Amino acid sequence: MKGKERIGIKVLCIDDEMELLDLMKLYLERENNIFVQCASSPQQALSMMGEQDYDVIVSDYAMPEMNGIDLLKEIRSRGWEIPFILFTGKGREEVAIDAINFGA
Repeated sequence: MKGKERIGIKVLCIDDEMELLDLMKLYLERENNIFVQCASSPQQALSMMGEQDYDVIVSDYAMPEMNGIDLLKEIRSRGWEIPFILFTGKGREEVAIDAINFGA
């Protein structure tokens, strides 16, 4: 952020399941220096990233419109080098390999 003093860590959480977003926000914000904003779709997240800076992204893999790997690819194609944490309940090895290959 240009010209502004940074206090804390700003996290963008992305998941199409609102209950999980609420849980992530509640859990992460237990720490006083973590501030969480949520997006319920990759498209919403990309829009939010165009308007604000984030320190880290936490994203689900399985979402209906765009999966987490495709979101990561889109973020990298726009030149954003923000740390990206991908989670999945699928446990597929190829998902982990793709995530690492694209900079998660």
